[in-house]
Amino acid sequence: MMDLNLGAAPVADDLIKDSTEATFMADVVETSQTVPVIVDFWAPWCGPCKTLGPQLEEAVRAAKGAVKMVKVNVDEAQMIAGQLQIQSIPTVYAFYKGQPIDGFQGAVPHSEIKAFIDRVVQAGGGEAAGDGLADAVAAAEDMLAEGAATDAAQTFAAVLGEDAQHAGAYGGLVRAHIALGELDQAEAILNGAPAEISKTPELEAAFAQLELARQAEGAGPVTELRAAVEANPEDAQARFDLALALHANGDVEEAVTVLLELFRMDREWNDGAAKAQLFTIFDALKPNDPVVLNGRRKLSSMIFA
Repeated sequence: MMDLNLGAAPVADDLIKDSTEATFMADVVETSQTVPVIVDFWAPWCGPCKTLGPQLEEAVRAAKGAVKMVKVNVDEAQMIAGQLQIQSIPTVYAFYKGQPIDGFQGAVPHSEIKAFIDRVVQAGGGEAAGDGLADAVAAAEDMLAEGAATDAAQTFAAVLGEDAQHAGAYGGLVRAHIALGELDQAEAILNGAPAEISKTPELEAAFAQLELARQAEGAGPVTELRAAVEANPEDAQARFDLALALHANGDVEEAVTVLLELFRMDREWNDGAAKAQLFTIFDALKPNDPVVLNGRRKLSSMIFA
C-alpha cells in the first residue's frame, strides 16, 4: 500500500459547530484570524439547506483542518443575518482574518462546493483540497491524461486503500480501466462502489464514460453513416448512429451537434433518445468543458423555445 503521509485528521467536532449571536465573534471572527471559516446560514424550514448543509460538512471534513465551518440558524440569529444582509437562504460566506472573502447563495452542484472550498483554503495559505489523498488523486489524473493508465490505476487503488469511500479515486479507477479497454473490470469496480458515494458526480461521470465506451464497441463507420444521413436527412436512426460513431472516434463536439439537430427534428424519437444521449455525453465530461456549456445552452434554448 502506498504511504501517503496523511497524518492525523482533526477531530470532526472541532471542524464544524453551531453558532449563536452570543458566540459568533469567537466562532467566526476570532477563529478566522488563523484559519478560514465557512459560515452556513440556514433555517429548519429551508428545504435546499437540508441538502447543502451535509455537502458542505463533507467538503470541510475532506479539507482535513485547512478550513472550519460554522452553522447559523437565521431564525435564532436575526441580528447577525441583518448585519450581513442575508436576504435568502441558504447563503454561505467564507471569512478570513475577520472579513468575508467569498460566498454564494442557494444550493449548488457538488463540483462548485469543492471549488469554493479549494478557493477558501488557498486564500488561507493552505493547499487546495488540504490533504495528501487529493494530491495523489491529482497526480493519478495527470498520469491518466498522459496515457499512463496502468500507473494511474495503481495510484487510484492506493488512495482507495487509505480511504475506501474516496469518490474521486473510485471514479478515477473506473476510468483508468476504461482507458485500458478493460470494460468488464471497470463495470465490476463501478458496481462494487459503496452506497455512500454511488450517486456522487465522480461516479456518475465514470458510469457515463463506461456507457459511451460500450457504445463505441458497436459503433459503425463514420463515412458510411455520414453518407446515409446525407442521402436521407430524415433518417433519425442513421443520424443517431452517426453521433455514436463520431463520439467513438473522438469527435465529441460534432457528435453533440448531430444529436442537437436530431433533437430539433424530433425530440420524441425513440423515447427521447437524442436528449438522453446528450446528457450521457455531458455527464462524462467536466462540467466546465466548453462542449458541455455550449451544448447545454443550445439544448435548453430548444426545450424552452
